[in-house]
Amino acid sequence: MAEGSATVGASLPRLSEPAPRALIEGTADDQAMSQRPDPEGPGTLDGSAPAVPAVARPRRSRRGWKARLRRAILAVLGLLVAVVLATMGYAISLPSVANAPALVAAIVRAHNGEVGRLPVPVKLGEAVVAVEDEHFYGNVVLNVLDGAARASLTALRTGGDPGGSTIAQQLAKQLYTAGGGFGTTLEEVGLGLKLSVSYSRPMVLEMYLNAIYYGNGYWGYVSAARGYFGVAPNQLTWAEASMLAGLPQAPSSYDPVQHLALAKQRQRQVLDQLVANHILTVTQGDATYQAPLPLIAQHGD
Repeated sequence: MAEGSATVGASLPRLSEPAPRALIEGTADDQAMSQRPDPEGPGTLDGSAPAVPAVARPRRSRRGWKARLRRAILAVLGLLVAVVLATMGYAISLPSVANAPALVAAIVRAHNGEVGRLPVPVKLGEAVVAVEDEHFYGNVVLNVLDGAARASLTALRTGGDPGGSTIAQQLAKQLYTAGGGFGTTLEEVGLGLKLSVSYSRPMVLEMYLNAIYYGNGYWGYVSAARGYFGVAPNQLTWAEASMLAGLPQAPSSYDPVQHLALAKQRQRQVLDQLVANHILTVTQGDATYQAPLPLIAQHGD
């Protein structure tokens, strides 16, 4: 019995001896695995979401943004200056416009008309500027560049003759150029610039009003005012002035003697521009459109 008891006792671990360290704490690999987030679980031992390290985002420098904006503005200004200098250089190479008043007078007299003199009739002048070139009294260079851009885009888009886009360019077209196409448009832009810097704005407007055709055989605004309404130009009412101002765009189509309905449509466009430019109120524009037109039903010579 003593021997068997010793054998059994020897096979059992002693209670006083500590268990192996690996049995209690596990191996190093087991510890590492226990600390890895469970792909199907919350990712941490206590069930909370794992902390995601913040990613630092690069901050844009305000100084860099302002520098880029400054460079863009300088580039646009440089391009504008280059265009202005190129236009002026081209204009200088074109013929002189010193004979413009004489050419205008020759056109009017060739059609048995009377040459109008300054000052331009207020109502007719306002109506023509409103519908033909609302920036006419603004900066000369900007006005020319704006007209040049619009005329060039139209010429490139249509491939035809866009006509003058500003009053000065239309006057140049009437006096100096012939034909159509993009090359003619550039010539009109250059000559329009020369007219704009050689003569005052009222003088350019006065020459334009004298040189254009108003339909029904009337050349020049004096002949048109007397022929259509039997009055001097400075006696025109707003209704009469707005009617005359719309005729040069298409004199035959808008002839108020032959095509009054179309002429009234064009008059409405002129009045809308006068309202948009704050020359007339909406009420005044509507009243002017409804006002009678005492037309003299006869053809000019």
